[in-house]
Amino acid sequence: MTTRVLPPADVFASCPLDGKILDFYSGTFEAVYVSLHPFLRPRRIDKAAFAPGTYPSQREIAADCEPVSWREVIRLTRLPSLEAVDVGLRTSIHGLRADLQNESYAQALSALFETNGILTPTEGLFSDLLQDSVLGAIQALGYEWLWVGDEFCTERKLHWINDLREKDESLTRGRFNLFTPDKQLLWTVHWDSHFSFLCSSAQKLNEIQQRSRLEGFFCETSTEVYWSVTPRGQNNREPPV
Repeated sequence: MTTRVLPPADVFASCPLDGKILDFYSGTFEAVYVSLHPFLRPRRIDKAAFAPGTYPSQREIAADCEPVSWREVIRLTRLPSLEAVDVGLRTSIHGLRADLQNESYAQALSALFETNGILTPTEGLFSDLLQDSVLGAIQALGYEWLWVGDEFCTERKLHWINDLREKDESLTRGRFNLFTPDKQLLWTVHWDSHFSFLCSSAQKLNEIQQRSRLEGFFCETSTEVYWSVTPRGQNNREPPV
């Protein structure tokens, strides 16, 4: 039997699994913005509903849940940095080697619901609280269509952005890659992380960040996918002002 090997993924429509982020996108995108997915504070939805089979819809979450920034989580938990929050989140899903995990960070995040009614974001998925604002910001740049590809972008379909915002939330609720027809802008999510990558020119990303009021940071040449446990992460990045 002949072994079937997938061809290399299109860089303009895919997400790095590991390593330096800007190296992965070199020659394709000028800049990458790491968008930290907000924590959620439900107002009326019961916590028990946030489970497989009963998880609220994207529209229900957007209408009911208050976004809580990582900076606010740092204030509430007294964790030292964005890196600490990321390590705590990754530890909670067993997404790090044992020597890199920090159970005290994970426990501090887990305790947020009992103390403040705050839930952690889900790994590997676009944030339900960011989808509409990011898609709206992409429209504001003049785009009307987006390609929506599956996790590895082996299948993709072109969609009118208003349809993605208004009609069928399942089109973007999952592990997907969204990119513009001119291949100048990509929004993608790393499968084991609580953030997504916006890739384009620095100018376009600045416009999206400001319009959507995203929390995060621009990648430097040394920024890796696992930025919180690499040498750069050991510098304890301060919360953004």
